Amino acid sequence: MTSNLLTHFDAQGQAHMVDVAAKDVTHRVAVAAGRIRMQPATLALIRSGSAKKGDVIGIARIAAIQAAKRTADLIPLCHPLPLTRVTVDFELDEAACAVQCRAQVETLGRTGVEMEALTAVQIGLLTVYDMCKAVDRGMVMEQIRVLEKQGGKSGDWSADLGPGA
Repeated sequence: MTSNLLTHFDAQGQAHMVDVAAKDVTHRVAVAAGRIRMQPATLALIRSGSAKKGDVIGIARIAAIQAAKRTADLIPLCHPLPLTRVTVDFELDEAACAVQCRAQVETLGRTGVEMEALTAVQIGLLTVYDMCKAVDRGMVMEQIRVLEKQGGKSGDWSADLGPGA
């Protein structure tokens, strides 16, 4: 962490939306990922495409993209951003008995898109849960995190490499 100050609080400790007017407009990218673990039969149901509610992965992808676009409606102090690109990929992980989700979000703006990428992943995984909960209520979402970010004053960052990656 480059600073121990929480930017969403003013000098009096009151929550506020950060003023980004003085920041440069740059190309900003964030990648986030996470997974949802489940029973083997649930993963098989998703793989076969025969879930009662339909194409689990296809619906989850659309939900994740929509969530990235609506992040500012969900998280009170996030700026509404004009996203230029959102990609969401799902992978079935047989060894972990899980569905992996990875989202990449991009904008030309004055603030980053980490929250949009994280929101996309979380809502994508929640949609998988919603569509499969009738057969497996014990699914667990985990390892939801930012993998990398690019652009802005603080520079590039990677979970593997840390600051200045």
